[in-house]
Amino acid sequence: MADLIKYAVGIDVSKDKFDACFGEMDIQQQFEAKGKREFANNAKGFKELERWVAKQQKQKVFLIVSMEATGVYYESLAFYLHKQQFNLAIVLPNRARKYMQSLGIKSKNDKIDARGLAKMAAEQHLELWQPMGEYFYSLRMLTRHHEQLQHSRTALNNQLHAIEHAAMQEKSVLKHLHQAIGLMDKQLEQTVTQIKKHINDNAEVKRKVENICTIKGVGLLSVATVIAETTGFTLFKTIPQLVSYTGYDVIENQSGNHVGKTCISKRGNSHIRRILHMPALCVVTYKQKPFIDLFHRVYEKSGIKMKAYVAVQKKILEIIYTLWKKNEAFNNEYKNTSGNDEHSAFFPLSNNVNITSDYKIVVSQLSDTTQDELRYNESHEALFP
Repeated sequence: MADLIKYAVGIDVSKDKFDACFGEMDIQQQFEAKGKREFANNAKGFKELERWVAKQQKQKVFLIVSMEATGVYYESLAFYLHKQQFNLAIVLPNRARKYMQSLGIKSKNDKIDARGLAKMAAEQHLELWQPMGEYFYSLRMLTRHHEQLQHSRTALNNQLHAIEHAAMQEKSVLKHLHQAIGLMDKQLEQTVTQIKKHINDNAEVKRKVENICTIKGVGLLSVATVIAETTGFTLFKTIPQLVSYTGYDVIENQSGNHVGKTCISKRGNSHIRRILHMPALCVVTYKQKPFIDLFHRVYEKSGIKMKAYVAVQKKILEIIYTLWKKNEAFNNEYKNTSGNDEHSAFFPLSNNVNITSDYKIVVSQLSDTTQDELRYNESHEALFP
């Protein structure tokens, strides 16, 4: 029997079932798939998977289980495996897909994906997954429910507006729409009350949220959404990691003489970007420093108001992170000695950007962000705390 250094199990999860592939890596760094099987995506299937994996293990070596983050269908199995103390890694579907492409695999089905995940786990050093705490999980459910209610209310409002301005109107339809909107308003109010109560139930969280809300223009709902989506910044070690996770990192389109559009990647948590839109407008309206100064500097350079507001959104996120970590109230008189707010907001891909006399942009040094993924060494830890 060959000496082994690692066992790996790849799992491809769907709504009703999941496919598992068991493989092993030897000391020659050669991966070999040893078994494949399909299980039901329920409690019975989870136990059968555990027994099957135990039978496949012939030596006492390290074992890791790898699976994709497929909506919410993977969560029950992930929590079960974590509870049973398996070494579990959750990878982004985009990352798994590109790994399969790098192997030259063109076909795609559940069994092939499971084998690819097992080979990926065996070859690479994947970060182990830690489940979100119950407190932040509940808070996230509340904030996302509030977001969905707002989307539904907006859709009903648009429908009501269209009918009210139509040539012909039906009173029964108008009545139903008014009733539905009234119900939405009531549910929105109740959800906000539940969010406030949930935050007040934890003294430490309450104190930190109150400190952050000293920023004029940033409200409790905005802060609650940010900390819910980031699980209280538990596994975020740096601001660039947080910026990459939320999709505020900048991507550049430049090759040879071609200089394309530079914009934020938007490959990250859209819930945070959405909730920070209104606070950015408010802090600029209230002329809060340092946001108003950053807004004017970026607007003068770019001539685009929305680009300046996006820079303010990013700045708000960074300050929320700092205040949360330091457990301090906001001080608008704090001086940023770097003096590079507008530069870091729009040119984070370079340490030095110069515009020559012939209007060519010269970039001195690129960062490790990519156009199709988050930071290569940070995305897993940020997205799957």
